[in-house]
Amino acid sequence: MLSNKDIVCPNNLLDVAHTKKGVKVAIVNAGKPLPMLSTQDAVNENLIEPVFIGDEKEIFKCADDLKWDISKYEIIHEPVENNTASIAAKLAKEEKVKIIVKGHIHTDVLMKEVLKREYNLLGKTRLSHIWHMTLDKEDKPLIITDGALNVLPNVKTKMHILKNVINFSNRIGIEKPKIAILSATEEVLESIPSSKEAEELTKLAKKENLNADVFGPLAFDNSISKKSATIKGIKNNVAGMADVLLVPSVETGNGLVKMLIYFSGACAAGVVVGGKVPVVITSRSDEAPARLASIAAAVVALD
Repeated sequence: MLSNKDIVCPNNLLDVAHTKKGVKVAIVNAGKPLPMLSTQDAVNENLIEPVFIGDEKEIFKCADDLKWDISKYEIIHEPVENNTASIAAKLAKEEKVKIIVKGHIHTDVLMKEVLKREYNLLGKTRLSHIWHMTLDKEDKPLIITDGALNVLPNVKTKMHILKNVINFSNRIGIEKPKIAILSATEEVLESIPSSKEAEELTKLAKKENLNADVFGPLAFDNSISKKSATIKGIKNNVAGMADVLLVPSVETGNGLVKMLIYFSGACAAGVVVGGKVPVVITSRSDEAPARLASIAAAVVALD
C-alpha cells in the first residue's frame, strides 16, 4: 500500500518563488545531510542566500560530501543544538534574515524561541501552519491547515487560520479560494462540536466579507469529490471543489498529510505563517524535494 513514487517539487511554487530571488535565510542546526542538500537545491534555484547555524565542522563536512563550496556564505558556529534556535530568532529580530528554516532540531525547541516576546516576531494574526500538497510537478495543489501547530483551535483561532490561508492562497494565484471547513459530517450535530464550529465559521466568513468561498461543515469526501457531493445533494460553491481543507484538529490535519505522503507520494510543502517571518518546520525525515518545496512556500509567503 505504501507508495514508491518519487517525490517532486511542484513548479507552481517554484515559479512564484522565483520572483523573489536571493532571500536571506537562517538554517537552524544545519550540519546534517538532508538540510544541507535541500539548502543547496534552494540556492541552485536562486531562491535563497543561506546563513548556516550549527557545528561549523559538521556543516563543512556535509558541504564537502555534496561537493558544494560554501565559503562565500556566513556560518555561525554553535555546536549545541538547542542554542541554534535563539541565534536564528535574534537574526530575524534584527532583520538580518527574512526566513527561518528548521534543520536538524526539534520543532518545539525552535518554535519556543520564535514565540518569545523578546524577539518581537509575532504579527497581527495568530501563527498557523499550512501544508501545500501536490502529486507531481504540474499538479493543482490541495492546501491543508492547520496540521502542525494549533492543536485544537477554537473558533477565534480558526478565524486567524482562515485569514492566513486566504492570504497564502492569493499569493500562489488562487484569487478566491474555495475553503471547506472539515468535520466528520456535512450535517450540524450537537454531538459533533466541530460541525457546529464549522457552521459558525461559515457565518463569520460571510459577515466579514472574506475574499473566499467558505463552507462547512463538510466531510472529507464531499469536500474533494464532486460525485460524492452530488450524490448527497450538497449544493454550494465549495462542495467537491475545495482548494483548502481547514481541519478541526492537528491530529486530523497531520493524519491527512502523512497519508497523502506515504500512500500517494505527495510532496508536502509546510510553512508557518502569520508572523513577521515565515518559519519552515519540516519533519526531520522529509525528503529533499519536500524540503525545497517548503523553502519555496516560505519565500512565497514573504511580504
